[in-house]
Amino acid sequence: MSETKLGVRFIAGGEDELGEVIEVYGEKLLRYATSILCNYHDAEDIVSQVFFVAYEKRANFDGENLSAWLYKITHTRCLNHLKKRKLIFFADIKNPKEESVNPFEQNEIGEDILIALSRLKATDRALLYKRIIDEFSYEELSKIYHKSPTALRKQYERAKNKLVELLSAEKYNMKGSDCDEYKCKQI
Repeated sequence: MSETKLGVRFIAGGEDELGEVIEVYGEKLLRYATSILCNYHDAEDIVSQVFFVAYEKRANFDGENLSAWLYKITHTRCLNHLKKRKLIFFADIKNPKEESVNPFEQNEIGEDILIALSRLKATDRALLYKRIIDEFSYEELSKIYHKSPTALRKQYERAKNKLVELLSAEKYNMKGSDCDEYKCKQI
């Protein structure tokens, strides 16, 4: 079934259509949210919220590009979550230690790459993930981020160069470093 047909059915549908949307997009959105948040449990919460919001706001959806709409909601929710996390951190409220999870586990990305990724801005991590792992084109990404393909291409190049720079620094400065150090820096 095409995405447009699913999108149109989702607008008028009920729980069955929601279940189908969750089945099609659940795992993808979870991996995407985990790549932004660097925390699997937070990502699960966000994706649950995304489906709840999407279901409640489905009448506002035009039915055209369900994937882009869901990814945009996920992206916005993840960034809002990170902002709240920073506010809590700076308000000096004691946070329980969060379990860090490899967002690219199936692709076996090494810990040095995860450390470097955790030091990038969440928007850059998200863009790298969608471009490299999910192989989205710049045109597809422009529907999610509401930026021109040219602007996204430039942002992607900067993020990729920053990642290479961080990996070079990790290679020489972080051998044998404690993982807890990078977990703190992702906040």
